[in-house]
Amino acid sequence: MSRKLAAVVGTTVAAALVVCSMIAIALTRAHSPQPSIASHTTPTVTPTTTPSSPTTPRTTAGSPLSDPTAALAAGNKKVMFLSFDDGPDPLWTPKVLQVLRKYGAHATFFELGQMQGAHPGLREQILADGNTIGSHSITHPQLTAVSAAKRHHEIFDGPKSKCFRPPYGATNPKVRADIRAAGMTQVLWDIDPRDWAKPGATAIVNNVLHHAHRGGIILMHDGGGYRGQTVAALDQILATLTAQGWSFPAMDC
Repeated sequence: MSRKLAAVVGTTVAAALVVCSMIAIALTRAHSPQPSIASHTTPTVTPTTTPSSPTTPRTTAGSPLSDPTAALAAGNKKVMFLSFDDGPDPLWTPKVLQVLRKYGAHATFFELGQMQGAHPGLREQILADGNTIGSHSITHPQLTAVSAAKRHHEIFDGPKSKCFRPPYGATNPKVRADIRAAGMTQVLWDIDPRDWAKPGATAIVNNVLHHAHRGGIILMHDGGGYRGQTVAALDQILATLTAQGWSFPAMDC
């Protein structure tokens, strides 16, 4: 074979080898997994466990409490709630407690800071009987008509409780905001026999019996003046309603 022919054959063989190599590489890539392209969307990660919410103490500022009567009246029970304002009074509060004990009833006493300070032993008597205490401010002002500083003082520095009843039932968004900030729930009423006006024990009894309903909150007073009519009416109210199957727990205050 001539040198010229040998060169041609060599070139042809080399070209064939290159073509075969390229075909082999292409086939290898065709069967290899392709790299994924990163997405600009952040994938959603589903946690394997649900994180628990932090527990907030019931007395933390800014955290309003739940309804202090809800659990006690659940299930449409024949339950009503007695409440007494403006005490504690050294004469009338013990008489109210005596009537409550007679019928196995309990109540919530919305106390004034100035009265509580003057008669500290009565608080312990109230609690020892299974009753609860709410705050009714320090000096019984109309909170919607005083300065912000005065309102704050009356709410934050009054009797310690989880429940607050504004004097006269006078409330507005600012009053409610301060009550929540103090870690308390506002508690009003829906049965008012106006015992403070001394209409007579019979009138007080008839008013309560006429308006009695499940979950009702009854407003009466153990302080602020003569309460003989209230005590007499309370005895008749409890005699009648407990005989009808009503019960009277203290609110969760």
